[in-house]
Amino acid sequence: WNTPESTLNVLPDVRGKDVVELGCGTAYVGAWLKRRGARRVVGVDITPAQLESARRVNAKTGLGLEFVEANAEATGLSSASFDLAVSEYGASIWCDPYKWIPEAARLLRANGELVFLRNSTLSMLCMPDTGKVQERLQRPQLGMHRLDWPGEPEIEFHLGHGELLRLLRTSGFEILDMVEIFASADAVDHPFYGEYVTVEWAKKWPGEEMWRARKR
Repeated sequence: WNTPESTLNVLPDVRGKDVVELGCGTAYVGAWLKRRGARRVVGVDITPAQLESARRVNAKTGLGLEFVEANAEATGLSSASFDLAVSEYGASIWCDPYKWIPEAARLLRANGELVFLRNSTLSMLCMPDTGKVQERLQRPQLGMHRLDWPGEPEIEFHLGHGELLRLLRTSGFEILDMVEIFASADAVDHPFYGEYVTVEWAKKWPGEEMWRARKR
């Protein structure tokens, strides 16, 4: 919905920081953070085609991002080597949270932060197996973890708020913030995501959530 970071105020100051993006895709988030002053940005993704695109864009921009082909659940990177771990619809939905969140904690230095964006819990509960999000619950929250979409190759992961809070805490994090993101009054349907969450729905209920936590 084009909600700016100046409105959300979730990201910490990245100037001079070492950043890892988990499930980076084309690494546009990592590139943005490098432009905001990050000292080092490492993008991790398991898909070779995504990394090929990321490297091609990085070569054009000259930002000096680094890339690692690996599963964000087990990156193989050195422990305590980053100040910030981020995931924008990368590991945050495509990886098992019981694996990628402890891995993020391992990668972070003391007082390092984890920031991730995902679908809201409510939107997932109102999402049918096919079609757009509804105004009534479509699935139980009890036991929500792995979501298999009929006829689709994708598998997503999603925990409810309570389970996610407990997982973050047991992984060594202190919760700093959770921002629920609504569509603004002048927002319009997205050409792609509007097939799943309509702007009218998102003006009434949060379609997305941003979480921020600090490693103790």
